[in-house]
Amino acid sequence: MTIVGVEPILMTSATLPNGDLRDVYIENGSITKVKRTGTPPSDNLRYRSIDLQGYVLLPAPVEPHAHLDKALLVNRIGNPSGDLTGAINAIRAAYPSMTREDITDRAYLAVVEAATKGYTAIRTHSDCGPTLGVRSVEALVSLRTRLLDIVDIQIVALAEPGITGAQGRANRETLVDAMAAGATLLGGCPSIDDDPRAAVGELMAIARELECDVDFHTDETTDPSMLALKYLADEVIKTGFNHRVTASHCVSLGVQDPSVAREVSIAVAAAKISIITLPQTNLYLQGRERKTNKQRGLTAIADLLNAGVCVAGGGDNWRDPFNPMGRIDPFETASLLVSAGHLSPELAYEMVSTNARDLMGLPQVRIEAGSPADLLAVRAGSLAEAIASASESRIVMRAGRILSRSTVTSERDERF
Repeated sequence: MTIVGVEPILMTSATLPNGDLRDVYIENGSITKVKRTGTPPSDNLRYRSIDLQGYVLLPAPVEPHAHLDKALLVNRIGNPSGDLTGAINAIRAAYPSMTREDITDRAYLAVVEAATKGYTAIRTHSDCGPTLGVRSVEALVSLRTRLLDIVDIQIVALAEPGITGAQGRANRETLVDAMAAGATLLGGCPSIDDDPRAAVGELMAIARELECDVDFHTDETTDPSMLALKYLADEVIKTGFNHRVTASHCVSLGVQDPSVAREVSIAVAAAKISIITLPQTNLYLQGRERKTNKQRGLTAIADLLNAGVCVAGGGDNWRDPFNPMGRIDPFETASLLVSAGHLSPELAYEMVSTNARDLMGLPQVRIEAGSPADLLAVRAGSLAEAIASASESRIVMRAGRILSRSTVTSERDERF
């Protein structure tokens, strides 16, 4: 995005992810120059200067998998069982109270918090079906337009479970209506259909007819007998589907025998399917049936990466019956990818920024001339410290414009 007329900005003494100190020049929505800190100035007088000494400067993160229509419902709707079935039942019971105004108000608050934390784009799934209709999609389409200059919002029409057969006709019709209402991707939950393989076929047939990208909730279970991800890879290759395909969750891949995980990962790579792992929500929901020897609720990240699959990390549910704790913070997701996913801090942050941008079809952001100026500066001495401390002292920039600047002030007893 190029924006003419926004004041030029010079960010000085910024620590880059590799530890280098640089001065970063920004104009018309893009980075124009990156100089070693201490290099004699040239035309600095026309730039608004921002001192980033003590801050790490990063490509801004993006959220590849959220549920804005459900966000911030935790104080209104509980989930006594704490598992996926309990969460689904709770949200269905709440549908009558989820008016367009209610959805819009909560989603707006969540987006504001997300933007303040550093997100410049969000992909959100939006429930639709015979019970809820398409009002969730309509509410988020309106919000997308309202916040166009703040955050890029991609909307996935998420079909209710039960898409196949005569009993799934109303679901399929509502899904098409939701796409017509302004959703940008087609979604569904084939793994919890009575016939997962047929559900993959039905959803992909609709996507081919509408010529749209897809993002499916896939294998959100630690049951190794469920592996709809393989059905999806087979369907993409068989039909030559030529739009973007994303599979979110893919938890059961993480509990397969190593040979099966490798085989499926290779098939996913061949089909050019991107994967989103959602550590916090799946660590919360999965494995509750076991008292000991609990499984981790993560996909087979290493196998997928080794096969050449684009794997991103997302926050998923933000304080609702599926996850009461979501902090709406990219550093929370990155931290869990380090501690639970056993990734390096560098790779974990790539998964919430570079990889997430790739699967969302967004321009890549790098701290170099010519790159879009979608940036996040956070008070820390290194990338690892930024992820670990998740300081609230942050500066968020989108297209060369400062969206948010948050500072933290501490008052301590004189004995400190």
